[in-house]
Amino acid sequence: MALDKPILCLGILVADVVGRPVRAVPDPGRLVLVEEMALHTGGCALNAATALARLGLPVEVIGKVGADPFGDFLLRAMVERGIGTQGVKRDPEIGTSATMVMVAPDGERRFVHYIGANARLRLDDVDRALIAGASILHVAGALVLPGLDGQPMATLLHTARAMGVITFLDTVWDDTGRWMDLLRPSLPYVDYFVPNLAEAQALTGREDPEDVARALLDCGVGTVGLKMGSAGCLVLSNCGLRWRLPAFEVPVVDATGAGDAFAAGFIAGVWLGWPLEQTARLANAVGALCVTGAGASGNVRSLPETLAFMASSPPKL
Repeated sequence: MALDKPILCLGILVADVVGRPVRAVPDPGRLVLVEEMALHTGGCALNAATALARLGLPVEVIGKVGADPFGDFLLRAMVERGIGTQGVKRDPEIGTSATMVMVAPDGERRFVHYIGANARLRLDDVDRALIAGASILHVAGALVLPGLDGQPMATLLHTARAMGVITFLDTVWDDTGRWMDLLRPSLPYVDYFVPNLAEAQALTGREDPEDVARALLDCGVGTVGLKMGSAGCLVLSNCGLRWRLPAFEVPVVDATGAGDAFAAGFIAGVWLGWPLEQTARLANAVGALCVTGAGASGNVRSLPETLAFMASSPPKL
């Protein structure tokens, strides 16, 4: 891997208004109190980019925001974190995507989402020169990118692969139920697919994690890193490698962004040229640290701090 080439995170960019802890969803016309409410950056692409920047890796974002205060907030945050923004477009005709995140006392979340400018990110918005100069392209938020989902995304991933760029893909829950109809054209051009178990089950129609992962490999994916929350992860590759790795034991403050942090850890391991098992352990560790802090960026730390955490915190048995 050429360590001088940046990683690209392409996909959804979201302003998250996070309230915690939400002990009950209010009845109509009623109010519930929370102890904390704050504005955070969110969206799969920005979450993963933030985690990669904290790990110390060079990263750029490709996406779209509105010409509004939420868009200003997201761009300012990216610049402050050292994330490249030359691939971010601004659309004056629509608002920046935003989510109300209600965090329960146990860290689980409920979301109210406005898709906004993310819906208008199209293939023509993607700078081919940025892709050509990258080491890895991570498409984050497939299935809620209507301007790219389907054949345009397959074209994008095929183009990246033809340029010698390693491709990653992550999904979100598809409330429309189209699932594999949208995603199947892209999978033969995906080197690493890192969905969560529930999404992957919906995609494949299988239940057992092993069956789920093998079904995705059969669709042409190179390696599947299946995120299973407190159960850790399952990694299968088309060359016969297999690992089922336990999660790290940590106190959960907020699970927002944990899956994106896992993806960032996996990307980091590949970018660093690590073996697949070590890469998956790093992904578990980055995801675990994320949930120990509030917001989508959580408590992700630098690579040396993450490695120290891995050395001092044995995984669950």
